Amino acid sequence: MSERKLFGTDGIRGKANVYPMTSEVATALGRAVTYYFQKKSGNEKRPLVIVGKDTRLSCYMIEQAFASGVCSQGGRVIFTGPLPTPGVAFVTDSMRADAGVMISASHNSFDDNGIKIFDANGFKLPDEVELLLEDLVLNPEKMPQKTGSEIGRAKRLEGVDGRYIVHVKTALTHEHDMSGMRVVVDCANGASYKVAPMVLSELGAEVFSIGVSPNGENINLNCGSLHPEVAKEEVTKLRADIGFCLDGDADRIQVIDKHGQVIDGDKLIGIFAKLMLDKGDLKKGDTVVGTVMSNIGLELYLQSLGLNFHRTKVGDRYIMEYMRENKAKLGGEPSGHIIFTDHATTGDGTLAALKTVEAMKHFKKDVDQLASEIELFPQVLKNITVGEKKPLDELELLQAAIKEANEKLAGRGRVVIRYSGTESLARVMVEGDKRELVNDICDNLITVLKKELG
Repeated sequence: MSERKLFGTDGIRGKANVYPMTSEVATALGRAVTYYFQKKSGNEKRPLVIVGKDTRLSCYMIEQAFASGVCSQGGRVIFTGPLPTPGVAFVTDSMRADAGVMISASHNSFDDNGIKIFDANGFKLPDEVELLLEDLVLNPEKMPQKTGSEIGRAKRLEGVDGRYIVHVKTALTHEHDMSGMRVVVDCANGASYKVAPMVLSELGAEVFSIGVSPNGENINLNCGSLHPEVAKEEVTKLRADIGFCLDGDADRIQVIDKHGQVIDGDKLIGIFAKLMLDKGDLKKGDTVVGTVMSNIGLELYLQSLGLNFHRTKVGDRYIMEYMRENKAKLGGEPSGHIIFTDHATTGDGTLAALKTVEAMKHFKKDVDQLASEIELFPQVLKNITVGEKKPLDELELLQAAIKEANEKLAGRGRVVIRYSGTESLARVMVEGDKRELVNDICDNLITVLKKELG
C-alpha cells in the first residue's frame, strides 16, 4: 500500500492553519469527498454531506472551507453545529446522507484540528479509500470543475442534537433508569457540552456538569478524559455515585467511581463483556476486540469468561473494521474508546456511560466492585517527541534493547513501541507482572530511543 501523506490513524490532524490542516486542504478535501461519493453512487446525484464539529476556534474556518469544496463540486452540505463524533456518524446514517465529516482534533489542545470522514452508514473510511482521497487532493485536475447551476449549496439544520439524544438514550434498557443517582459529568468544554448532561438528566439523574462553557480556546484544557482531576474532586465532594469524563469530541470516556478513582478503559471493556454475556448479547466463544495496547489482564479475564480476544492496530477504526468483518459486538481501547456495534458505528463516550450504569443496575453493584474482578498487569506508557519517524525495525540499538527486555520479562509481559499516527511522538509501552521491572525496562528503552532518534 502507498505511503499516506495526509491521513493518520484517525483522519487528518495537525496544527490549525498549518499544512495539512489548512483551509486550502480542507477545500480540496471537500471536493475530493464529493467527487468520490458521487462516482461511487454511479449516477449524477448531488451528494449530501453532513458536517459536524467540536467547539475549538478553528472549526469555523475548517468547516466553511470544507463546505466550500463540497459546494464547488456540486454537493450539498448540512451543518450540524457542535455535535459529538458518534452523533455525526449517527446523523449521517439516519438522514441517508452520502458521507459525514467531523471537524475535530479529539483530545488535542484547541490550536490543533482534524477532519474525520464517515461513509453513508456512519463508518470511518478504510485505508484504501483515504489513499484515493489523498490522490484527488494532491491532483485536483482529476476532478472536473462544476459551473453555473451545477454548483451546490449549504444550510444549517436545527435540532440535530435532539436526534442523537433520543438515539443514545435507547442504549439504556427500559427496566433501568438513573432516578436517584448523583452524577458528575465533565464534557471537556467540547462537542458534548449540551447533549451529555441532557441525556443523563432526561434519564432521571441529578447531574452536576463541568466543562460545559466552551469559548473556542478551552477545549480539553485541564478538564475532560485526559485531565479527570477536577471531576474526581467533584465526585468525592458531592458524594456522587459516579463520574464521567469525555474528551473534546466525546468518542471516549473515563469513568470515576464514588471513591474518586478512575476505572481503566480495559476494565470497562471487561465489565461490559460480563454484562453482555449475562444478558445473552454475547455467548461463550465470541470474540471481544482490542488493540496491541490492551492489557494482558483483560485478555486473561475474558478467557475466564469463555470469550476470545483479538488485537488490532491502534485506532478505533481498525477495531471497527475487524468487528464488521467478524460480526463482533464489543471492542475498545484502554483510552476509553468503546464500541458497541448493536448501537453505534464508532466509539461513543455517552453511550459507554449509559452502559456502565446498566452494568451497575444489572449486577446491583457499584462500578468499583465490578472493576475489582479484573486484575490488570502493571503497564507503563511513555512518549518522546521525534523529528523523523525512522523505521523502528532498522534501529539496531533499539532492536537489541527490545530483545533484552523480552528476555527479562520471560513470557510474562510485552513491549510495544510505535509512532503516533496523529502527533510527532514515539510511544513506548511495557507491560509485565512486576512493576519495578516494567519501569526499568521502559526507562531503558526511552534512553535508547533518544540516542537513535535524537
